[in-house]
Amino acid sequence: MGKGDKRSRRGKIVLGTYGARRPRKRKKAEAKNQALANEVKN
Repeated sequence: MGKGDKRSRRGKIVLGTYGARRPRKRKKAEAKNQALANEVKN
């Protein structure tokens, strides 16, 4: 597994792609709203 491996996190960083191994970072406001929504449901 290395920089050329599309399935590894390092390979995705090098290729500039995302997926299950390298999810996109969520914006802070969006993450905060999601946390609040989860609290309301529980």
